Amino acid sequence: MTASKDIRNIAIIAHVDHGKTTLIDSILKQSGSFRENQQVAERLMDSNDLEKERGITILAKCTAIDWEGTRINIIDTPGHADFGGEVERVLDMADGVILLTDAAEGPLPQTKFVLGKALKLGLRPIVMINKVDRADARPDKVLDEVFDLFVALDASEEQLDFPILFASGRDGWCAPSLTAPRENLHPLLELVLKHVPAPKVDENASFSMLTTLLSADPYLGRVLTGKIYSGKAKVNMTVKSMGLDGKTVETFRLTKLMSFSGIDRVPVTEAVAGEIICVAGMEKTSVADTICDTSVMEPIKTQPVDPPTMAITITVNDSPLAGTEGKKLTSTMIRERLMAEAETNVAIRVNESESREAFELAGRGELQLGVLIETMRREGFELSVSRPRVLFRKDENGQVTEPYEEVIIDVDQEYASSVIDKMNQRKAEMQDMRESGAGKSRIVFIAPSRGLIGYQSQFLTDTRGTGIMNRLFHSYGPYKGDVATRRNGALISTDKGEAVAYAIFNLQDRGTMFIGHQDKVYQGMVVGEHSRENDLDINVLKGKKLTNVRASGADEAVILVPPRKMSLEEMMAYINDDELVEVTPKSLRLRKRYLSPNEREIAKKQSKKSAAEG
Repeated sequence: MTASKDIRNIAIIAHVDHGKTTLIDSILKQSGSFRENQQVAERLMDSNDLEKERGITILAKCTAIDWEGTRINIIDTPGHADFGGEVERVLDMADGVILLTDAAEGPLPQTKFVLGKALKLGLRPIVMINKVDRADARPDKVLDEVFDLFVALDASEEQLDFPILFASGRDGWCAPSLTAPRENLHPLLELVLKHVPAPKVDENASFSMLTTLLSADPYLGRVLTGKIYSGKAKVNMTVKSMGLDGKTVETFRLTKLMSFSGIDRVPVTEAVAGEIICVAGMEKTSVADTICDTSVMEPIKTQPVDPPTMAITITVNDSPLAGTEGKKLTSTMIRERLMAEAETNVAIRVNESESREAFELAGRGELQLGVLIETMRREGFELSVSRPRVLFRKDENGQVTEPYEEVIIDVDQEYASSVIDKMNQRKAEMQDMRESGAGKSRIVFIAPSRGLIGYQSQFLTDTRGTGIMNRLFHSYGPYKGDVATRRNGALISTDKGEAVAYAIFNLQDRGTMFIGHQDKVYQGMVVGEHSRENDLDINVLKGKKLTNVRASGADEAVILVPPRKMSLEEMMAYINDDELVEVTPKSLRLRKRYLSPNEREIAKKQSKKSAAEG
C-alpha cells in the first residue's frame, strides 16, 4: 500500500449546534473557493430546506478545497444521534477527523457517539474547542472533559496525544492557545496537512471504490459518492458492483465522473486512488456496495450500521377530509416513496403489512422519523401516522429486552427536583449529578426509550423552557414494565364542519384547545386536551341562538385563549395508541383511530378482553 501524498480526507464531527457547518463556511471563504464579490449564503452545506429551517445537518455532504498544493476533501456530518447512520457510513471515507466541541456546553451525547465510532476505526482526531468567545465559555474545563471522554472510550496512546486548537468558527479564526494571535483558520489547515495521514491506497492495483452516499439527480439519475481504495477510474470504463456478500449486483459503464470543488460537483475524466468522487450510470448499485474493475473478486469491507430502535405505522389517510389538500394519496404511492428512502438511507427499515395498506417505518428516533414524514408532506403526500413504539428483542435466554438511552439534562438548579421526579416516574435511573456553573446542574440518566416518548414537551414546561435534554442510544436492557404515559384524556369533536368561536369559548374551561375559529373539524377528530383523565365528546360547531330579545350583557365580546400548536414530532409523541396524526401538505390534525363513538367503545372492550386473556 502506498500513500497518496497530495490528498487529505477529513470528517468534521460534533454534537448538534456546536458549529460544524459554520466552520466549513469560514474554511471555504478563506481557501479562495469564492470570488471576492460573490454573494454567499450562511451555512452553505445545509442545502435541504428542513436543514435551513431547523439549523441542523440531516444529510452528510462533501466539499473540497486546495491548500498549498494539497487537495483536502471535507465531509460535513450530522450532529444528531437520530441521523447516526449517516455518520457511521461517511467515516469510512475519512483518514482523520476534527472533533468540534462547544466551549460552554462541553462534550455531549452525540460527541461521545461519533468520537467512539472514529476511535474504533483507528482515526486520530484534531480537537477544536469552538465558540471560546462566548460569555459563559470554560475552554480549560471542557478540554479536561474531552480528555476524560477519550480515556472512557479506550483511546490508544497515539489517539490521546491529540493536537488542540481554540477557535471561533463564526468569526473565522483558530489558535493553538488562548493567548496566541487570533487571525484566521490557517493553523487548522496546516495542522490537517501535518497531522492527518494521506490515504493508504494501492495506485497500481485494479480500480475499486466503496460507495457511501446515494443521491438522485434529475439529469444524471442515481449518483453514488465514495472513496477510491485502489487503481484509477476513467470515464466510459466498464465496471461491476458487488454487495457485501461478494455477489455481482450489476455491470455498467461509468458514464459520468465528478469530483468536488468548493460546494460544486465538477466533471472529470479520470480519478486516482484516495480521491472522493461521484459516479453515475448505474441502476441498482446502492450504499455499501463496491464498484470495481470486472477482474476484482473481493468486496471492500465496511462498518455495520446500528439497527433501528423505534418504529411507527404509516397508513393511507382515510379521514372525512382526505384528498382535499394533497395529491399523493394511495398506498402504492406511499410504498414507492418509502422504498426509495430505504434504499438511500441505511439507518431506516420499511416493512409492509399483509394487506399492503400499512407500512412499518423503523428508525433511530422520533426526529429522524419526523423529518422523513415532514419531507413527504412537503412533496404532496397525505397519510396517517401512529404513535412511535420501541422495537423489543429477545436475548440468549429468551428474555424480552428493550432499548435504553443515555439522557444528559442541563437544567437550572431550581427545576432539578421536578425533572428527577418525572424521570423516576418514567423508570429512569440517575447515574450522575453535578453543578455545571452559572446556577445550572447536569444530570445523567439511563432510561428506557419508551419512557422518553412524549417527554420533551413536558420537560420544557417543567423547566420553563430553559432546560436542554440530549439523548443517545445506550444499549438493550431488561424490560422495565409499564411506563406512565399521557394522563389527560382527549376532547373529541362530535360532528363535521367549521369550528365556531362561540362554542370554543364556552368549552375552554373543559381543557386546552388545539383548534381556533373556522378550523375544519370532523367526527372523531381530537380538538383539545381534557382537563381530566377521561375522553370527552364535545360539539364545537354549536352557534349562538339568535332572538329578537336583548338582555344585559348579551353582546359581550367572545375572548378565545390561543390554541396550543404542536410540531409534527410533538404530535407523534403526544398521541396515545388509539389515536393517529393526520398529515397533509397544509394541515396536521389529531384524530381517534376509530372515528365513531360506537366503534371506539367496541375496540376498547376488545382490548380489555384480549388483555385479560393475555
